[in-house]
Amino acid sequence: MVHCGALEPHGRGLLKPDLGGWIAEVFGSAPDDLAPFERALTHGSQAADNYERLEFLGDRVLGLIVAEWLFERFPGEPEGSLSRRLNALVTGAVCADVARDLGVVTHLRLGKQAREDGAAQSDNVLGDVMEALIGAWYLANGLDAARDFVRSAWGSRIDKQRSAPKHPKSALQEWAAAHNRRPPEYVIIDRSGPNHAPRFTVRVSIGKLAEAEGIGTNKSSAETEAAKALLEKLAG
Repeated sequence: MVHCGALEPHGRGLLKPDLGGWIAEVFGSAPDDLAPFERALTHGSQAADNYERLEFLGDRVLGLIVAEWLFERFPGEPEGSLSRRLNALVTGAVCADVARDLGVVTHLRLGKQAREDGAAQSDNVLGDVMEALIGAWYLANGLDAARDFVRSAWGSRIDKQRSAPKHPKSALQEWAAAHNRRPPEYVIIDRSGPNHAPRFTVRVSIGKLAEAEGIGTNKSSAETEAAKALLEKLAG
Protein backbone atom coordinates (compact mmCIF):
# COMPACT_ATOMS: atom_id res chain seq x y z
CA MET A 1 0.00 0.00 0.00
CA VAL A 2 1.34 3.45 -0.87
CA HIS A 3 1.19 5.90 2.00
CA CYS A 4 0.88 9.64 1.98
CA GLY A 5 3.88 11.92 2.24
CA ALA A 6 5.02 13.40 5.52
CA LEU A 7 2.90 16.53 5.49
CA GLU A 8 1.92 18.36 8.64
CA PRO A 9 -1.54 17.57 10.07
CA HIS A 10 -3.70 20.37 8.87
CA GLY A 11 -5.87 22.93 10.58
CA ARG A 12 -7.25 26.27 9.60
CA GLY A 13 -5.15 28.01 6.98
CA LEU A 14 -3.07 24.98 6.00
CA LEU A 15 -3.14 23.13 2.70
CA LYS A 16 -5.83 20.44 2.78
CA PRO A 17 -4.70 17.02 1.48
CA ASP A 18 -6.86 15.01 -0.93
CA LEU A 19 -8.99 13.20 1.61
CA GLY A 20 -11.15 11.41 -0.95
CA GLY A 21 -8.14 10.01 -2.77
CA TRP A 22 -6.55 8.87 0.47
CA ILE A 23 -9.76 7.17 1.67
CA ALA A 24 -10.02 5.36 -1.68
CA GLU A 25 -6.40 4.25 -1.42
CA VAL A 26 -6.64 3.04 2.18
CA PHE A 27 -10.13 1.51 2.19
CA GLY A 28 -10.35 0.39 -1.44
CA SER A 29 -13.04 2.77 -2.68
CA ALA A 30 -14.14 6.36 -2.21
CA PRO A 31 -17.23 6.90 -0.03
CA ASP A 32 -20.25 8.77 -1.37
CA ASP A 33 -20.13 11.10 1.62
CA LEU A 34 -16.82 12.33 3.01
CA ALA A 35 -18.39 14.13 5.98
CA PRO A 36 -18.22 11.17 8.43
CA PHE A 37 -14.55 10.64 7.56
CA GLU A 38 -13.81 14.33 8.02
CA ARG A 39 -15.45 14.09 11.43
CA ALA A 40 -13.50 10.90 12.26
CA LEU A 41 -10.27 12.83 11.65
CA THR A 42 -11.30 15.90 13.66
CA HIS A 43 -9.97 16.41 17.19
CA GLY A 44 -12.03 18.21 19.82
CA SER A 45 -9.57 21.09 19.74
CA GLN A 46 -10.60 21.81 16.14
CA ALA A 47 -14.40 21.49 16.21
CA ALA A 48 -17.32 20.38 18.35
CA ASP A 49 -18.23 17.81 15.70
CA ASN A 50 -15.25 15.59 16.42
CA TYR A 51 -14.37 11.90 16.32
CA GLU A 52 -15.68 10.88 19.76
CA ARG A 53 -19.05 9.38 18.75
CA LEU A 54 -17.57 7.54 15.78
CA GLU A 55 -14.74 6.28 17.98
CA PHE A 56 -17.34 4.82 20.37
CA LEU A 57 -18.90 2.90 17.48
CA GLY A 58 -15.64 1.91 15.81
CA ASP A 59 -14.24 0.53 19.06
CA ARG A 60 -17.14 -1.95 19.24
CA VAL A 61 -16.93 -2.84 15.56
CA LEU A 62 -13.18 -3.46 15.84
CA GLY A 63 -13.67 -5.63 18.91
CA LEU A 64 -16.29 -7.76 17.17
CA ILE A 65 -14.22 -8.21 14.02
CA VAL A 66 -11.04 -9.14 15.88
CA ALA A 67 -12.94 -11.49 18.20
CA GLU A 68 -14.49 -13.25 15.21
CA TRP A 69 -11.09 -13.43 13.49
CA LEU A 70 -9.42 -14.96 16.56
CA PHE A 71 -12.28 -17.42 16.99
CA GLU A 72 -11.61 -18.66 13.44
CA ARG A 73 -7.81 -18.54 13.55
CA PHE A 74 -7.31 -20.33 16.89
CA PRO A 75 -10.08 -22.97 17.09
CA GLY A 76 -8.42 -24.92 19.90
CA GLU A 77 -7.84 -22.07 22.34
CA PRO A 78 -10.02 -21.45 25.42
CA GLU A 79 -11.83 -18.21 26.13
CA GLY A 80 -9.11 -16.86 28.43
CA SER A 81 -6.41 -17.17 25.77
CA LEU A 82 -8.61 -15.60 23.11
CA SER A 83 -9.38 -12.71 25.46
CA ARG A 84 -5.68 -12.05 26.03
CA ARG A 85 -5.04 -12.07 22.29
CA LEU A 86 -7.98 -9.72 21.73
CA ASN A 87 -6.82 -7.27 24.38
CA ALA A 88 -3.33 -7.23 22.86
CA LEU A 89 -4.63 -6.50 19.36
CA VAL A 90 -7.08 -3.66 20.09
CA THR A 91 -5.02 -1.52 22.44
CA GLY A 92 -4.68 2.18 21.74
CA ALA A 93 -1.00 1.67 20.96
CA VAL A 94 -1.74 -0.94 18.28
CA CYS A 95 -4.52 1.17 16.76
CA ALA A 96 -2.13 4.13 16.72
CA ASP A 97 0.54 1.99 15.04
CA VAL A 98 -1.94 1.00 12.33
CA ALA A 99 -2.95 4.64 11.92
CA ARG A 100 0.66 5.68 11.36
CA ASP A 101 1.15 2.90 8.82
CA LEU A 102 -1.86 4.15 6.86
CA GLY A 103 -0.81 7.80 6.84
CA VAL A 104 -3.53 9.08 9.16
CA VAL A 105 -1.25 11.77 10.61
CA THR A 106 -1.31 13.72 7.35
CA HIS A 107 -5.09 14.08 7.51
CA LEU A 108 -5.64 14.86 11.19
CA ARG A 109 -7.66 18.00 11.90
CA LEU A 110 -6.16 19.59 14.99
CA GLY A 111 -6.46 22.92 16.71
CA LYS A 112 -3.34 25.07 16.96
CA GLN A 113 -2.62 24.26 20.59
CA ALA A 114 -3.13 20.53 20.07
CA ARG A 115 -0.70 20.58 17.14
CA GLU A 116 1.89 22.43 19.21
CA ASP A 117 1.41 19.97 22.08
CA GLY A 118 2.23 17.03 19.80
CA ALA A 119 -1.24 15.52 19.49
CA ALA A 120 -0.40 14.33 15.97
CA GLN A 121 1.91 11.71 17.49
CA SER A 122 -0.18 10.88 20.54
CA ASP A 123 -1.16 7.21 20.81
CA ASN A 124 -4.37 8.32 22.52
CA VAL A 125 -5.39 10.58 19.65
CA LEU A 126 -4.25 8.32 16.81
CA GLY A 127 -5.80 5.24 18.40
CA ASP A 128 -9.14 6.98 18.83
CA VAL A 129 -9.04 8.36 15.28
CA MET A 130 -8.30 4.90 13.87
CA GLU A 131 -11.37 3.51 15.64
CA ALA A 132 -13.45 6.47 14.46
CA LEU A 133 -12.42 5.79 10.85
CA ILE A 134 -13.48 2.16 11.27
CA GLY A 135 -16.81 3.42 12.59
CA ALA A 136 -17.24 5.72 9.60
CA TRP A 137 -16.37 2.96 7.13
CA TYR A 138 -18.78 0.58 8.86
CA LEU A 139 -21.62 3.11 8.61
CA ALA A 140 -20.88 3.74 4.94
CA ASN A 141 -20.42 0.15 3.77
CA GLY A 142 -21.48 -2.33 6.44
CA LEU A 143 -19.84 -5.06 8.46
CA ASP A 144 -18.37 -7.08 5.58
CA ALA A 145 -16.45 -4.08 4.27
CA ALA A 146 -15.30 -3.19 7.80
CA ARG A 147 -14.12 -6.77 8.29
CA ASP A 148 -12.14 -6.72 5.04
CA PHE A 149 -10.47 -3.46 6.03
CA VAL A 150 -9.53 -4.52 9.56
CA ARG A 151 -8.10 -7.85 8.43
CA SER A 152 -6.03 -6.10 5.79
CA ALA A 153 -4.86 -3.25 8.02
CA TRP A 154 -4.01 -5.46 11.02
CA GLY A 155 -2.47 -8.08 8.74
CA SER A 156 0.22 -10.25 10.30
CA ARG A 157 -0.25 -8.74 13.75
CA ILE A 158 -2.71 -11.52 14.55
CA ASP A 159 0.00 -14.18 14.10
CA LYS A 160 3.00 -12.45 15.64
CA GLN A 161 2.61 -14.24 18.97
CA ARG A 162 2.87 -18.01 18.91
CA SER A 163 0.89 -18.33 22.12
CA ALA A 164 -1.66 -16.09 23.77
CA PRO A 165 0.20 -13.33 25.62
CA LYS A 166 -0.11 -13.17 29.38
CA HIS A 167 -0.76 -9.66 30.65
CA PRO A 168 2.30 -8.35 32.56
CA LYS A 169 0.18 -7.43 35.60
CA SER A 170 -1.28 -10.94 35.76
CA ALA A 171 2.16 -12.48 35.30
CA LEU A 172 3.60 -10.32 38.09
CA GLN A 173 0.71 -11.22 40.39
CA GLU A 174 1.33 -14.91 39.71
CA TRP A 175 5.07 -14.52 40.32
CA ALA A 176 4.43 -12.92 43.71
CA ALA A 177 2.01 -15.66 44.73
CA ALA A 178 4.33 -18.45 43.55
CA HIS A 179 7.21 -16.98 45.59
CA ASN A 180 5.08 -16.31 48.70
CA ARG A 181 5.47 -12.57 48.36
CA ARG A 182 3.06 -9.74 48.97
CA PRO A 183 0.85 -8.76 46.00
CA PRO A 184 2.24 -6.00 43.78
CA GLU A 185 1.32 -2.45 44.78
CA TYR A 186 0.96 0.29 42.16
CA VAL A 187 1.33 4.02 42.89
CA ILE A 188 1.05 6.96 40.49
CA ILE A 189 4.13 9.09 41.11
CA ASP A 190 3.72 11.65 38.32
CA ARG A 191 1.18 12.96 35.80
CA SER A 192 2.18 15.49 33.17
CA GLY A 193 1.26 16.68 29.68
CA PRO A 194 -1.92 18.23 28.25
CA ASN A 195 -5.31 16.55 28.66
CA HIS A 196 -5.31 15.12 25.13
CA ALA A 197 -1.83 13.62 25.56
CA PRO A 198 -1.27 12.86 29.25
CA ARG A 199 1.82 11.08 30.57
CA PHE A 200 1.56 8.91 33.68
CA THR A 201 4.46 7.47 35.66
CA VAL A 202 3.64 4.53 37.95
CA ARG A 203 5.83 2.70 40.44
CA VAL A 204 5.13 -0.94 41.27
CA SER A 205 6.69 -2.73 44.22
CA ILE A 206 6.56 -6.15 45.84
CA GLY A 207 7.11 -5.36 49.50
CA LYS A 208 10.72 -4.36 50.01
CA LEU A 209 11.98 -6.97 47.55
CA ALA A 210 12.03 -4.92 44.36
CA GLU A 211 10.37 -2.06 42.50
CA ALA A 212 10.23 -0.59 39.01
CA GLU A 213 8.61 2.28 37.16
CA GLY A 214 6.64 2.53 33.95
CA ILE A 215 5.34 5.36 31.78
CA GLY A 216 2.14 5.35 29.73
CA THR A 217 -0.54 7.55 28.22
CA ASN A 218 -3.01 6.45 30.91
CA LYS A 219 -2.88 4.84 34.36
CA SER A 220 -3.51 1.34 33.04
CA SER A 221 -0.78 1.44 30.39
CA ALA A 222 1.71 2.90 32.87
CA GLU A 223 0.92 0.10 35.34
CA THR A 224 1.43 -2.44 32.55
CA GLU A 225 4.82 -0.97 31.64
CA ALA A 226 5.84 -0.92 35.31
CA ALA A 227 4.85 -4.57 35.74
CA LYS A 228 6.78 -5.48 32.60
CA ALA A 229 9.88 -3.68 33.89
CA LEU A 230 9.68 -5.38 37.29
CA LEU A 231 9.26 -8.82 35.71
CA GLU A 232 12.41 -8.20 33.65
CA LYS A 233 14.28 -7.12 36.80
CA LEU A 234 13.15 -10.20 38.72
CA ALA A 235 14.18 -12.46 35.84
CA GLY A 236 17.61 -10.87 35.54
